[in-house]
Amino acid sequence: RQVCIMAVIKYELFSALAVLSERPRGWERQLNSYSWNDGEPKYDIPAIGPRTGTRIGKGISLSHDEWAILKGLLDDLEL
Repeated sequence: RQVCIMAVIKYELFSALAVLSERPRGWERQLNSYSWNDGEPKYDIPAIGPRTGTRIGKGISLSHDEWAILKGLLDDLEL
């Protein structure tokens, strides 16, 4: 007998900061601030599904300290 317990992932959107890109089928790459499972808010760059915005695909989450380091690196780059 096998028992499968699906983990519930709770998230709260604190702020929608920017849409970075949009794919032809409606998926968007966004920069948002989320709290995952009641944790401290993090900057998140996920793929958000079309229409309802409730489908969240793969992305990257950065703490405030990680975001500050990345921002410093980007500020130093000449684009």
